[in-house]
Amino acid sequence: MTADRSHCCTQGGAGKAPAVDDAQPAILPSPVAIPRRWSVLIGGTFHMGSAGGGFVGDGEGPVRPVTLSPFAISCHAVSNLQFGDFVRATGYTTEAERFGWSFVFDGLLREETRAAQTTRVRETPWWIPVPHAYWAQPEGPSSSVLDRLDHPVVHVSWNDTQAYCAWSGTRLPTEAEWEMAARGGLDQATYPWGDELQPNGEHRCNIWQGHFPDRNTMDDGYFGTAPVHAFAPNGYGLHNVAGNVWEWCSDYFSPSYHRLTSSRDPMNREPAPNRSMRGGSFLCHESYCNRYRVAARNSNAPDSSSSNIGFRVVRTEPLRDPA
Repeated sequence: MTADRSHCCTQGGAGKAPAVDDAQPAILPSPVAIPRRWSVLIGGTFHMGSAGGGFVGDGEGPVRPVTLSPFAISCHAVSNLQFGDFVRATGYTTEAERFGWSFVFDGLLREETRAAQTTRVRETPWWIPVPHAYWAQPEGPSSSVLDRLDHPVVHVSWNDTQAYCAWSGTRLPTEAEWEMAARGGLDQATYPWGDELQPNGEHRCNIWQGHFPDRNTMDDGYFGTAPVHAFAPNGYGLHNVAGNVWEWCSDYFSPSYHRLTSSRDPMNREPAPNRSMRGGSFLCHESYCNRYRVAARNSNAPDSSSSNIGFRVVRTEPLRDPA
C-alpha cells in the first residue's frame, strides 16, 4: 500500500511564522490526582519492524533483531494535568502559543468557530489553523482542558517536549524503545494485544469508526481524545500505544531507519527535516491511515503541533518504579 504522507492523520506545521497578536494566557488546571505509573523494562532483544501491511515510503522493514539496554517508560502519555504542573513551575510558553495558532480537526470545533476560519489545507481540508488554539484551550479560546485533565496533552511540538523532559528529568523514547514497550512482550503481533483489531468484539484503542472524515460512529466511546488510562493496557502495562494521540520519539525520521541504525540501542541521529512519531491517533482509519499498528511509523516537523499529537517519556535511571 502506498500513500502520500500529506494525506495521513497529521498535519505538518513546518515554516510556521510567529503571529503578530499574542496567544491568550494559559489556563492552568487545578491540582487533582492522576496516578503516575512506570513500566521498567530490563532490555533484551526483540524483533523490530514489519514485513508488510504498511506504507512503502515509511520504511517499516525489514524485520530485524534489536537489542536494548534497560529503561523505564511511562505507562501513559503525559496528561494535561502533568503538563500543567510543568507550566506552573516554569512559566513555559509552547510554540503554538508563540506562533498564535495550531491545527485543529474541524469535527472538534464549535460551528461558530469553524465558520469563522476560512483557511483550509487543500489536501487535508479537515485540518483548520485555529487562532489561539494551544494545549490549555485545544479547540481555541472557547475551550478548556479543565474538563479533561486526565486526557493526553496535545498541541505540543517536539521542541516543547524537550523543555518538559529537561524539567522532569526524563527524555523521549527512541523509536526502538517505544516499539519494544508497545509490543508488550508479543513477537511480531500487529497490535499491542495481538493480531485482531477487536478481539471478541472488544475495542482496545481509540481510532475512527465509520466514514472518515464526515462520520464517526464512536463505537469505541470517543470522538476526540480519550483519558490516558482508557482501554486495557498491554502486557507491559502501557495504555493507548495504539490510537488516541501520536507520540513523539527522539529520532530524526528516515525511511531507511532499519538499514541505517545499529542493532544495539539504535537511534537515528542523522539530521533530517522531521522527527519520528509513533502510535497513530483518534483520527486513524483503515481506509487511509492504518498507522495504529505497532510497527507503523510517521513523522512531522519539530515545530509542528495539532490536536492529535502528544508524547510519553522514559527514564534510564533509576531502574526501579519511579512513581
